[in-house]
Amino acid sequence: MPDQYLAEATALVDELVGDQAGAWDSAGALPEPVLRKLGAAGLLCAQVPARHGGRGLTSLANGELTAHAGSRDSSLRSVMTSQGMAAWAIQRLGSAPQRATWLPALARGERLAAVGFSEPGAGSDLSTMDTRIAPDGDGVRLDGVKVWMTAAAYADVLVVFGRYGDGGAAALVPVDAPGVRVEPVPEPMGCRAAGHATVHLDGVRLPATALLGGPGQPLSLPVTIALAYGRMSVAWGCVGILRACLAAAAGHAATRTQFGRPLAEHQLVARHLAELYTAEQAATRACEHASRCWDAGSPESVTATVLAKYTASTHAAAGAATAVQVLASAGSQDGHVVARAYRDAKLMEIIEGSSEICQLIIARHAVASAAAGA
Repeated sequence: MPDQYLAEATALVDELVGDQAGAWDSAGALPEPVLRKLGAAGLLCAQVPARHGGRGLTSLANGELTAHAGSRDSSLRSVMTSQGMAAWAIQRLGSAPQRATWLPALARGERLAAVGFSEPGAGSDLSTMDTRIAPDGDGVRLDGVKVWMTAAAYADVLVVFGRYGDGGAAALVPVDAPGVRVEPVPEPMGCRAAGHATVHLDGVRLPATALLGGPGQPLSLPVTIALAYGRMSVAWGCVGILRACLAAAAGHAATRTQFGRPLAEHQLVARHLAELYTAEQAATRACEHASRCWDAGSPESVTATVLAKYTASTHAAAGAATAVQVLASAGSQDGHVVARAYRDAKLMEIIEGSSEICQLIIARHAVASAAAGA
């Protein structure tokens, strides 16, 4: 069933995206009917279990779907990542009534979601997070600002992380709640159609049932849970970027003639193609390993996911630059697949944990492993 569904799902992505990704990127917006159709088919968060109304794909199968979407349009893949992160947070942190209410709606695309971590003064350092979720009568009140919330411009509901007393909490915030203001980010460098926005929360009052998993959890717990899915999705999306770049560069080098022979027969160009192929293969294998760890419930899954995100994103950024070099002027026009990839891939080294943060996590794991083996 997964193989059949994947074939149908990738065909639907191809049909709906077609050759429009460049135009969407230039316009800075995805057509909402496209998102709703993909949602209705279960593609926006296909890993949601069948018992909650989803397709129930494994991490490995969902990764291949994510990579395919990423090869066609990184902005679309970014929306899938946000939808999947929201669903994963609700699945792991939510109560039974919250799961019953929200997971089918997200899995079927009846509701679109965005997730809010970063703030003007807080990124990976959670201790500097200023957004407050506080008791307010028989409910809660939210105050704060979230920045670079991917898909917030399309969202019906926001999963917002903030401080609750000495700990942390996550809340489900309808975008039409009084006090919520969504401001699209003007002219983002990459993933221009992904609906990035700054979200202002000014005295937003919600019922206590809006809290996921209750108040006063360790601040890192709810954020780490959501980030795990996000890192995996971004990693697979970067595999898609590399596959798109490899196809474009190899196709161009095989047909473009210079000095009487195809570019691909010139040794320095051939080296670029070999590096691109190697990068795509390395990123794919890292993602496959991380997904298998995820599906098996292995304790290695945390480190494997960070390693996949770091490997795939750094290779994607370098690989996109290589693809632009191979295509030269042919790939330098705004909207071209490798020009988009060049901008999109750089953002992947920053979001869901920068490359530097990933390196620190991997280094700590290396030291701990060495100490355990001593």
